[in-house]
Amino acid sequence: MQGGTGQLTRTPPLFRAIILLMALTLPVSADPVLLRETELIWRINAPWFGGFSGIEVQDHGTTLRLITDKGRMIDARMQREDGKLTAITNISWRKLRYINGIGVKGPFTDSEGLAITPDGRIFVTFENKHRLTEVDPATGVMTQQPTHPDFGSFTKNSGLEALAVHPDGRLFALPERSGNRAAPFNLYTFDGSAWQITGQLARRGPFLPVGADFDANGMLYLLERAATPLGFRSRIRRFDPDQSSQGDITLLTTGPARFDNLEGISVWQDATGQTRLTLISDDNFLAIQRTQIVEYRVQE
Repeated sequence: MQGGTGQLTRTPPLFRAIILLMALTLPVSADPVLLRETELIWRINAPWFGGFSGIEVQDHGTTLRLITDKGRMIDARMQREDGKLTAITNISWRKLRYINGIGVKGPFTDSEGLAITPDGRIFVTFENKHRLTEVDPATGVMTQQPTHPDFGSFTKNSGLEALAVHPDGRLFALPERSGNRAAPFNLYTFDGSAWQITGQLARRGPFLPVGADFDANGMLYLLERAATPLGFRSRIRRFDPDQSSQGDITLLTTGPARFDNLEGISVWQDATGQTRLTLISDDNFLAIQRTQIVEYRVQE
């Protein structure tokens, strides 16, 4: 290249014809594809803002519910133009509280997983003091739910990070740790009265579960994270938890620092029935991190 200009070489017509013929005869992949729609940074100068770990998008992408690592629940409106998110407005928040009205504090505050059932019931999982609670959306008052013997053996910062509700109302949860680097992740299912281990998901590489949600067809989308010296990596896998083999497909894998600490995922349908994903990052209440919202459209 000279003088600031470059040259483009043309492919001979015969080679172009061969390439086109090969493309037409190759099998078409049946795997879905994620198409990125939105990527923005959300900032508010307020003590409660940050640490978002659970997210649910509702009403065809117009309302938003979040939980934070500090035991707070946030409600807001999602402003869109041509379907793409442009702003978060009409924000309100409340502290999660015990049945006596006292707000959670100390080691009991680390709320991580959020799921809303088809009939509107809200469930939240906590780390450190590992448990599942049902939350009254009007008051933030929690009602503790039955536990599983395994929950007591979870390590301090590696509990039920990923919580999702199936279209039939069952809750599914995965812990952030699987015991060791080779062990699969247990899939815990709550039917409203008791927990059971209903399957296992293979652990692949350094990624760990941090969020999950179901689509309308009962497919579970699992958001995973890996921390590296160069920044966070993210991965999304999809699988049917009711299949005995529980084979998964990978929809997204990012390099280090492509996004911030993505920790929450919501799978929802827009007004046309198109499946979309909304992801949010946990900034850990640190100035060097960001609250980032990323949205994808699922192309089947």
